[in-house]
Amino acid sequence: MAAAACGGGGDDTTTGATAGASSAPAEAGGGAKVGLAYDIGGRGDGSFNDAAAKGLDQAVSELKVEKKELEATAGETDAQKEERLRLLANGGYNPVIAVGFAYSGSVAKVAKEFPDVKFAIVDDDAAKGDNISNLMFAEEQGSFLVGAAAALKSEKGNIGFVGGVDVPLIHKFEAGFEAGAKAVKPDIKIQSKYLTQPPDFGGFGDPAKGKTAAQGMYDAGADVVYQAAGGSGAGVFEAAKAAKASAIGVDSDQAALPAYADFKDVIITSMIKKVDVAVFDFLKNFTTGTVKPGPTVYDLKAGGVDYSTTGGKIDDIKPKIDEYKQKIIGGEISVPTS
Repeated sequence: MAAAACGGGGDDTTTGATAGASSAPAEAGGGAKVGLAYDIGGRGDGSFNDAAAKGLDQAVSELKVEKKELEATAGETDAQKEERLRLLANGGYNPVIAVGFAYSGSVAKVAKEFPDVKFAIVDDDAAKGDNISNLMFAEEQGSFLVGAAAALKSEKGNIGFVGGVDVPLIHKFEAGFEAGAKAVKPDIKIQSKYLTQPPDFGGFGDPAKGKTAAQGMYDAGADVVYQAAGGSGAGVFEAAKAAKASAIGVDSDQAALPAYADFKDVIITSMIKKVDVAVFDFLKNFTTGTVKPGPTVYDLKAGGVDYSTTGGKIDDIKPKIDEYKQKIIGGEISVPTS
């Protein structure tokens, strides 16, 4: 995963900017039936799943595809995930998209059962097959930029990171955040906490835990906390508002979302992970017959990750952040993934 996320995969790895480009008309997709299986939190989480939903909605509008969406449940087994994917494939949905690395084993298994169905999985490159496309991101690069923003905005030299679940994917967010912050202030204090340990993935959907973790950090002197915790991030925003401090969002431009309207005054920026772009690209490629198996990496250079400026709270430091951004794109800065 680390190699693919950094764009260092094998010959079958492409970048999101160019993968499957086609000049065929979007209308060619009319009649395709798309099945999408969400991760915990589903549509409406204001984060990762909503980004995938945005890409699906764009495909319905522009490519004229039909859609069916199925939700995950907290604490479910791999067998339940497999059955969800089978339900879509048996129902004539092709392609089928699984949102989240938790589907890795399930996609690998079910894709073998339906060789004529194209599958895509977000955030996992372990599931391999001739009919599996892996949609990957350089989360560490976007996190570096918001880490730099946190350090530049911190008045106390003390910031925090809240991860949803202690897994390698979220380690990429933390590693990039830490590297970006220390690039600005090498001696900055960084508090870190994960809400749950696998196989408990409830840390992506427990705002109460997110609030408690962030409260502890603010009480311990942090004035900016970055959350990579899915639906639990709402709790981090609550804690920031109560502490009259700042927070950083993830996946979507969360300060711009109606779901977080009450917290837009404390969200100084968000690390944007453009799952919507990846989902739409995959569906467009499907409609034009140009889908490729294996990993496609969406990094800073491809426009797959970035940072938001909604609210104008980091306008004063934007030139500095953009300087770091160009150094990463140009290869002058190599961002760690763990």
